[in-house]
Amino acid sequence: MTLTDTRATPGPQERLPTSRPLGTVLVTGAASGLGLAVAEAVGTAGGTPLLLDREVPPGEGLHAVVDLADTRAAEAAVRALVERAGGVDAVVCCAGTDACGALDAVPGAAWERVVQVNLLGTAAVLRAALPSLRERRGRIVTVASTLGLRALPDASAYCASKFGVLGLSRALAAELAGEVGLTTLLPGGMDTAFFDGRTEQYKPGPDAKLNDPRNVAATVLFALTRPEGCEVRELVVCPSEEPSWP
Repeated sequence: MTLTDTRATPGPQERLPTSRPLGTVLVTGAASGLGLAVAEAVGTAGGTPLLLDREVPPGEGLHAVVDLADTRAAEAAVRALVERAGGVDAVVCCAGTDACGALDAVPGAAWERVVQVNLLGTAAVLRAALPSLRERRGRIVTVASTLGLRALPDASAYCASKFGVLGLSRALAAELAGEVGLTTLLPGGMDTAFFDGRTEQYKPGPDAKLNDPRNVAATVLFALTRPEGCEVRELVVCPSEEPSWP
C-alpha cells in the first residue's frame, strides 16, 4: 500500500509571515522578578536588553539606576539610555510595587508611591521612549495585573494603579495605532520577591498557585515578535489553578 501526503505545500504568497526580530528592548524593573526574567529572555533570544531599575541589575549590558517614583528623573534616565544604545525597538514596563492595608491605615506617602511607580512611572518611561519607538515602529508591553480587572480589600493602592495602567494602555493603543504596537500583560501571581517584606497576612499561603516568571517572560517575547500588522492587544497569563482569575 502506498501512502500519499495530500497536504498542499504553501506557495510563495501563502507562507506564514515571519516573526519580528526583537532588536533593542528596554526593560524596567530589570533587577529582579519578571523584569529580570524578561531581560534574560530577550538576551537569550538574540535581542539586546537595556536595563532600568532602582538597584543595579545583575549581569552585563547598558543599564541605568533610577527610582520611577521620580518621574522627571525617570524620563531623563530613559532618554540617556536610549541615546547610548542608539535607539530602542521595544519597551517592557515590569517595575512595580505595593503597599497593603486599609486605605486609612496605609500612610499617604506609601499609598501614593504605589501609584507613582506603577502608573506614573510607566507613563514617564513611555513618554521618554516614544520618539525612538515611533521612528522604529516599535512595540510596547505594559504590565497591569489580574488585579487591574478585579479588586481585593486592603489593595486599594495596587488596584488603583493597575486599573490605571490598563486604562492608560487602552488609550495609548488607540493613540499609537499604526505607529507603535502595544500589548497589555495581565499576569496573575508570580513566584518572585514581590511578596518579601510583607506581614504574614499579605503573603501567599503555602498552597498558593504562583507562576514561574520565566513562563510569563516567554509570553512577553511572543507579543513582541508578532509579524508586522499583527498585535496581541491584551494577554492574561496565570497558573492554571490560580484562584485570582476570573
